[in-house]
Amino acid sequence: MKKVPVECRNVRLAYGATQVLDDVNLDIGPGEFFALLGPSGSGKSTLLRVIAGFNPRHQGRVLIDGVDLAGKAPWERNVGMVFQNYALWPHLTVWDNVAFGLVERKFDKITIREKAGAALEMVGLSEYAERRPSQLSGGQQQRVALARTLAVEPQVLLLDEPLSNLDRGLRVQMRQELFALQRRLGITTIFVTHDQEEAMTTADRMAVLDKGVVQQVGTPSALYDDPVNTFVAGFVGTMNQMKGVVRARDSQTLTLLVEGVGDLSFSVGVRAPEAASLIVCFRPHALRVEIANATRDDRHVWISGTLEASEFVGEFTRYHVRVGGHRLAADQPHYSGQAKIPIGGTVSLGLEPAQLRFFPA
Repeated sequence: MKKVPVECRNVRLAYGATQVLDDVNLDIGPGEFFALLGPSGSGKSTLLRVIAGFNPRHQGRVLIDGVDLAGKAPWERNVGMVFQNYALWPHLTVWDNVAFGLVERKFDKITIREKAGAALEMVGLSEYAERRPSQLSGGQQQRVALARTLAVEPQVLLLDEPLSNLDRGLRVQMRQELFALQRRLGITTIFVTHDQEEAMTTADRMAVLDKGVVQQVGTPSALYDDPVNTFVAGFVGTMNQMKGVVRARDSQTLTLLVEGVGDLSFSVGVRAPEAASLIVCFRPHALRVEIANATRDDRHVWISGTLEASEFVGEFTRYHVRVGGHRLAADQPHYSGQAKIPIGGTVSLGLEPAQLRFFPA
């Protein structure tokens, strides 16, 4: 199977005065597993449907393997799409569902048998060929939908939140299977999800959308470690944010006056943009949590707060700490026998300067 690139050039789409996609530009590499991530209403599913050809009213261009798809109907684009609800025919067997696209394309019977059989084997459902969709689990139905799409050998695989109807345990299993299958086939895949964990564990790269605008494109680790704005910072993972007024700065040190906290001085070098007010962001796991009277080191910037709540997650405990007008999350690794910090007590939070990100307020 040939690996092909997908390009979006200045793609726009509006419904009346509502701009759903606003000047979207993307370059998706051959064989890449690419995720479109964003909240509900961000435009990610709409963009997928534009690529598939289901929404021809858009402006701009979509190209697959350098070929402009303008004017081409969905069945002329050689893309395969797996929908959130699987869209299986309930009265047909698994075999007939998988063969459906091949029959519609008028392949001969021998070819249909070969391609449908290969697709079922690919997803591990050969022995279920004579069952109806109602006789399958949710994960098996998802595999049938995937096999039906792969049977026609599309150049590009489009996945519109295909795992959202599964319970958490099965969702984790299916995303691992989906990733392994994509790697084995080498097919260019575009995966729409609002679940950041799904995107970060499967995608080579991903684009974060908000209100039809691409906010940032990059590898999961790049978006997590170096978000370009507060929206990406807050959407990709959990991020604490505190707003402060710049009191002093030079090439090495920045001092912020944070309401309810006071002056905080950070050694930040060139990481902080020039602005009168800044938002300082930091991940919960980057905070050090100590009881109030513990010895403080010089490597961290320390702030005091009141512990309001805690959540035991398993591998770590997440503490919620009130610091002035801010409620901050701080994660502490959990070890067997370790005592939790009591609610209502005063704690010290250590901020490591290298883990801070600053944005204009």
